Amino acid sequence: MNKKMGIFIIIGLLILIGIGIYFYVKNINNTHHETDYEANRTSTETNTANNENNNSNEENTSDNESTTNETTNTASENTSHTDNTPKAIVEEQLSAFSTKIYSNDSNRTKNMEITTSTLNETIVKNGETFSFCNTIGPATSSKGYLEADIYDHNGNKKKGYGGGNCQVSSTLYNAVLETSGLTVIERHPHSNHVPYVPDGKDAAVAYGSYDFKFRNDTGNDIKILSSVTDGLVNVTLMGLKTQ
Repeated sequence: MNKKMGIFIIIGLLILIGIGIYFYVKNINNTHHETDYEANRTSTETNTANNENNNSNEENTSDNESTTNETTNTASENTSHTDNTPKAIVEEQLSAFSTKIYSNDSNRTKNMEITTSTLNETIVKNGETFSFCNTIGPATSSKGYLEADIYDHNGNKKKGYGGGNCQVSSTLYNAVLETSGLTVIERHPHSNHVPYVPDGKDAAVAYGSYDFKFRNDTGNDIKILSSVTDGLVNVTLMGLKTQ
């Protein structure tokens, strides 16, 4: 009986040892699987995070490239729409006319020199009406004008400040007649014959009463050049074109 008890006890111990070994091995396997799972999960999460960072970097790069392209395009558009290059002005002679100074009166010549100097380089814009009297203004001694021969309304000669100005306006009138696109608006003949232009080609002026006017219909601005040289009154009309 004691011998059988001993055998049962040994068998029981072996069974307990076997059960212990079984759970121990199982526990090790579970731990290994969980470790592998954690490692795989960590690796997967790391890869996912890296992919998200890469995608974010690609999106940022794309956004930066898009912003750069938009800035470049905007700059290009601004450059194309903003042209501050100065335009070149080309001058082309339209007409020129000269009249001979017949009088030896130095006062008259001085008056014409003052008037041509004031008139010289006057710009008449396209569509604008030129007024001789408004451009020159009244002939007064304060401007240096002297008394010289003029005609009154009845054709009689008398002395007056600015005598000789009518030769300048008549010279300009003939230059205007030779230029296509200039329209005469106002012109008055003298009350008597003048020797420097043919009859009907004169233009009398007197500030406040008689004026000589023309409108610039050439399509471009024009410049008036005028001078007194070598016994002549000279007027040249220049067309101004932008390139």
